[in-house]
Amino acid sequence: MTQSTHDRLLIIDFGSQVTQLIARRLRELNVYCEIHPFNKVDDAFLRAFAPKAVIFSGGPASVFAEGAPMPPAGVFEMGVPILGICYGQQVMMHCLGGKVERGHGTAEFGRAYVTPTEARLPILDGWFADGREQVWMSHGDHVSAIAPGFEVYGTSPNAPFAITADPARRFYAVQFHPEVHHTPRGAKLYENFVKLAGFKGDWTMGAYREEAIRKIREQVGDQKVICGLSGGVDSSVAAVLIHEAIGDQLTCVFVDHGLLRLGEAEQVVTMFRDHYNMPLIHADESDLFLGALEGVSDPEVKRKTIGRLFIEVFEKHAKSVGGATFLAQGTLYPDVIESVSFSGGPSVTIKSHHNVGGLPEKMGMKLVEPLRELFKDEVRALGRELGLPDAFIGRHPFPGPGLAIRCPGEITREKLDILRRADAVYIDQIRKHGLYDEIWQAFAAILPMRTVGVMGDGRTYDYALALRAVTSVDGMTADYYPFTHDFLGETATRIINEVQGVNRVFYDCTSKPPGTIELE
Repeated sequence: MTQSTHDRLLIIDFGSQVTQLIARRLRELNVYCEIHPFNKVDDAFLRAFAPKAVIFSGGPASVFAEGAPMPPAGVFEMGVPILGICYGQQVMMHCLGGKVERGHGTAEFGRAYVTPTEARLPILDGWFADGREQVWMSHGDHVSAIAPGFEVYGTSPNAPFAITADPARRFYAVQFHPEVHHTPRGAKLYENFVKLAGFKGDWTMGAYREEAIRKIREQVGDQKVICGLSGGVDSSVAAVLIHEAIGDQLTCVFVDHGLLRLGEAEQVVTMFRDHYNMPLIHADESDLFLGALEGVSDPEVKRKTIGRLFIEVFEKHAKSVGGATFLAQGTLYPDVIESVSFSGGPSVTIKSHHNVGGLPEKMGMKLVEPLRELFKDEVRALGRELGLPDAFIGRHPFPGPGLAIRCPGEITREKLDILRRADAVYIDQIRKHGLYDEIWQAFAAILPMRTVGVMGDGRTYDYALALRAVTSVDGMTADYYPFTHDFLGETATRIINEVQGVNRVFYDCTSKPPGTIELE
């Protein structure tokens, strides 16, 4: 809990896979919120956090299960609005005197339609204009009797209490998930809820910038800070923000591992050393990294090798600064959430190459993480607030291990050179056709295979290349971008004509579940 100048909304997490989406919907409404696991929220926490409203997330548990997740009893006595979602509805009814039953043919998974009752409710303003509302259901158990004081405001075929509320106490509960895009007017429901709760909508990037600069100055004082600059959006925004706060007390260390895109190292050095006039160490360690990766094919070994060497190289160059007591990182709020399971158990390894794990303790340094309260889209907004160019802020995500995971199989300098040039042609094509901002991420990958082909009057034996482009809202799931055949034909022709070493180009048109947008 670090925010104190804004009204705060508390999201109590019961383990839903889409709890982060609730926070994103609220942040889009300029409402500051935090997600905390149910077993970390007790009455003392509630008093200290002092939320203006509370949301119960969904979750996979049943209220009947032994040790089922429960909210603290005191939350219902705070006098603030509460919104229960899916399991959040069920646990609210269970705690307040209603009844929940197991499925018995009333489970719902996927698209459903809710129809209104005759009663009307302000939180549903803008809903039911067409007589019914599409929603996304995901429940096995269901509410079979509502708690005293509640009324029914919407029903679905398998959820007779799809929308319930006790307006006098400002308690609201829905069986569906308003936060997902499959509930088209879900955002309006959240907008109505925060309006009823009295939020001013003052969570803006301008306000965040001012507060973050003040906090950095208070935390750092006159001490030195080093920042691991990757050239990505997160670390770059963090570096510019910290530099605005403390100037030349900040030194950035840019580790060039030889796995960057065409011209990327030069762009990073030019922007931060020349344009922003930041103290910057350009650590060109490509020979070290590529030497260690020679003959390595296993993707996880690649990642761990890169991560280990990055830490060693960063530590070596950071020590050359002398006297630095703080390490700055571009940690985001999803990183913070994903590092702790909602049940409080051991955290799951989300990214085996994330940040510079272990360095703060090893070097006796304290962390400066000015972005740890922000989602990715908010980081981009902050970058624009700080004056970073749109072409940089809007760049597609690039993985920490770089081209290593776009080069399945053994990595060689020849393959990296081919991949860089082919990827540059592909991205140039996307920009020329005005498609870059429609696509969440696009990249080329060189496949671990050669094919026989005929080019002109000659026979070739060269590499095959795969092109990937996906659309996504939050990076959790992705769908392929539907390029036209003309675009793909034109792009393939350019790559084969302009990049020696490629004689086949394929387009990957598969959709992806969470975490598998990249190839390895």
